[in-house]
Amino acid sequence: MGQFDPLPLDDSLYSEDKIALVREETGIQDPEALKQHIIAVQKKVYAVKSFPCIRFFTFAWERISDLPAYKEVLKLSCERDGALFLDIGCCCGADIRRVARDGWPAENMIAIDLLPEFWDVGHELFCSTPETFPVAFLPGDALDPAFLLPSAPLVSPPSLRSLRSLTPLNGHLSVIHISSVFHLLSEPQQTQLAKSLAGLLSPLPGSVILGVHIAREIAGLGPVDASRTDGRRMFCHSPESWVALWEGIFGKGMVKVEVELKKVEVRDYGDLSWLTCSSTSHRIRVVQGRRTTHESELHSHVLFLTIAFPGKAALAHVIALTLPRSRKSELRIWCAP
Repeated sequence: MGQFDPLPLDDSLYSEDKIALVREETGIQDPEALKQHIIAVQKKVYAVKSFPCIRFFTFAWERISDLPAYKEVLKLSCERDGALFLDIGCCCGADIRRVARDGWPAENMIAIDLLPEFWDVGHELFCSTPETFPVAFLPGDALDPAFLLPSAPLVSPPSLRSLRSLTPLNGHLSVIHISSVFHLLSEPQQTQLAKSLAGLLSPLPGSVILGVHIAREIAGLGPVDASRTDGRRMFCHSPESWVALWEGIFGKGMVKVEVELKKVEVRDYGDLSWLTCSSTSHRIRVVQGRRTTHESELHSHVLFLTIAFPGKAALAHVIALTLPRSRKSELRIWCAP
């Protein structure tokens, strides 16, 4: 096996803890039958692209319901007429299916991914069809101006089923979910994507962007991107550079941040850290913080990042940091009430 060849699949990485949604959607109740179903689908997905998240079965997990802003996301679907939900980098569609199962109207949701094969295999994973799960899917590259070009929003949003690009949705999206995407891009590409996402977001208070990504304590090159064969290392933001990125887009002084960082050891890949975030919309408060000591065998840390725009849209996003092994602490930064 070459230096950058993908690692082989390993059934021992399978866990029953995270596959409740697949069980609910498929109706497969027998644990062993469900495991074999997911493993069979995993082989097909890994053949499309050998992302580590597929090897670790996270392609079958939904993580969006664990995000701090999730309850606010669901409230938007009830309180805002015609609220639109976009999932960028949807893979097999676990997160958007969670949101749909929790009540968001399927006709007001759209999923996109660079690889349409993921979405197709997702129907096999969840035992659905485009008729039984009629969420609009659009294959495309969010960095391609032909697919997403920042521009003035339309007076009213178009039919999601008729879309050929994301550009007509500028200014219309209430929720944008994007996870495990930013760290796959170069620094200039991350900036380009952030600007494009900001243009897609509705200006109404409470609109939100949320997800999880890998990051570092100090911005710079992180681990090798295991999904590539050229050995390129990921560019990972720090909390400071991440806040500066969004302040440069929306204006300094228009944000508040609430952060908690989680660091985990990942077998065969070493230490990785993930940041999750929530958001609030119509107020800005002085950011406060404290540090509490705790012991953790894996030296775990969790970081939540909240960015809010008073009187405009709330924007929340996530990063992750890598902390030294010797540092066993939990850092919390939150907004004053």
